[in-house]
Amino acid sequence: MSLVELFVKTAKAHAGKLAIVDRATGHRVTYKAALLRALILERKLRACDAGLVGVMIPTSAGALLTVVAAVMSGRTPVMINYSTGAAQNCELARRRLGFRTIVTSRALLARLNCPKQQGMVFIEDLAAGVSLVDKAVGFVRAAMSAERICSSIHSAGSDDNVVVLFTSGSEREPKAVPLTHRNIIANIEGMHGLLEFGPNDVILGNLPLFHVFGFNTNLWLPLVNGMTVVTCPNPLEFRSVCTAVREERVTMMIGTPTFLWGYVQKAEPGDFSTVRLLITGADKCPESLRRAYWEKHDVALIEGYGTTETSPVISVNAPGHNRPGSTGHVLPNLQVRIEHFETGEVCDTGQVGKILVKGESVMSGYFDDFEATALRMRHGWYDTGDMGYLDDDGYLWHAGRLGRFVKIGGEMVSLGQVQDVLDRMLPESVSGAIVEVADVVRGSKIVAVVTEGIDNRDVLRRMGGELPKIAVPQQVVIIPELPRMPSGKLDYRSLTDTVRRMIQNT
Repeated sequence: MSLVELFVKTAKAHAGKLAIVDRATGHRVTYKAALLRALILERKLRACDAGLVGVMIPTSAGALLTVVAAVMSGRTPVMINYSTGAAQNCELARRRLGFRTIVTSRALLARLNCPKQQGMVFIEDLAAGVSLVDKAVGFVRAAMSAERICSSIHSAGSDDNVVVLFTSGSEREPKAVPLTHRNIIANIEGMHGLLEFGPNDVILGNLPLFHVFGFNTNLWLPLVNGMTVVTCPNPLEFRSVCTAVREERVTMMIGTPTFLWGYVQKAEPGDFSTVRLLITGADKCPESLRRAYWEKHDVALIEGYGTTETSPVISVNAPGHNRPGSTGHVLPNLQVRIEHFETGEVCDTGQVGKILVKGESVMSGYFDDFEATALRMRHGWYDTGDMGYLDDDGYLWHAGRLGRFVKIGGEMVSLGQVQDVLDRMLPESVSGAIVEVADVVRGSKIVAVVTEGIDNRDVLRRMGGELPKIAVPQQVVIIPELPRMPSGKLDYRSLTDTVRRMIQNT
């Protein structure tokens, strides 16, 4: 069964229930109305080129229903990042994937000061072009049984692509990742094996849909489970997001550490009183963030782990089964193998190695990139490029990217571990990061980056009490604002380049 077929069945079963609360427009859309709008928009999108179609709309009722309608019409959405050079990313996506049409919003282009490009179709024009005939046909179709509606839309196989997303590019050039209906459905089913959620839940939709985290948990997960999703187009409007959580009585919040820091700092007492599941992912969760939610709002923050290529969730903690610092248990329909990074042998329990994943939520390969696929996919196993280990109770612990390990003096040093120690040494008002740059004497040099001036000697001395001498940073530099990706991840490529230039110029 396809995702849109699941959505149709869910919409018919929960017709009068709220499907989407759009905080930007004030629209409150029931499942009956969502199905009707999707069917009307589906007919409009049939006029677009077949195959791939770009979608560049902030998280909203319009964005969710555009994706649903595109899939209903047989198109495969390509989700385009509008937060870091919209025009450039549109051109890059079209050149890489070979499509023409991009469904976007005039309001978004105006806000971004992005010029209109050939092939752009505007959601405002599509809405304005809905005629009485379109509405009448839509009403007739929406009134049909779920089976008849499903037979009237594109018949997608479970192994057909439902989306093409781009990886974050925090360490190297983004890659195009096609995910199928089977991938997303399997991931949602796997989450059901560890977490309890269903039609009674109200989930915060604050993540951009061009990130796999948002595409799954803010779009398909709620719409195929009969939940209500409360959309907030800008996750960085911290105070307004907190207000939405309180007023709409949100029960599930999912976010990145960067976003969640903003919310906990701007929240007022009672804002999170209805939240029963607060999950963070996409980047390591600082212990100070976990402590802030518990001490200020009596909410337990639980951590998960995933990648774009795995749709995305690989593991997640759960209420009653939460081991802080770990990324939780592996989804029951996935397999994880911890492999020695040099020998390829399976690691013992507690031994750090490369994390490989196998299962139905794992992609089959990168879009038109045989070389990258061959490097990462081996006999059905996806090499995440991350390092970690499994403990005696089956909890997965993330130790950092393999690319974030460096060999100094013949020994492997985890920059992630150094980062953890640095975070504990810094005042709460100061953010920090660890990067590695070339050094003519040692081959590599570890540099600590901080956002404000600190007592360098004291911090490095205390770090030396917890780290081997070779792992202690040799230098501290100040960068007032650390570069980040739209998901909130640190942009290590940009940060490392900046640090390298700073050192060369001193």
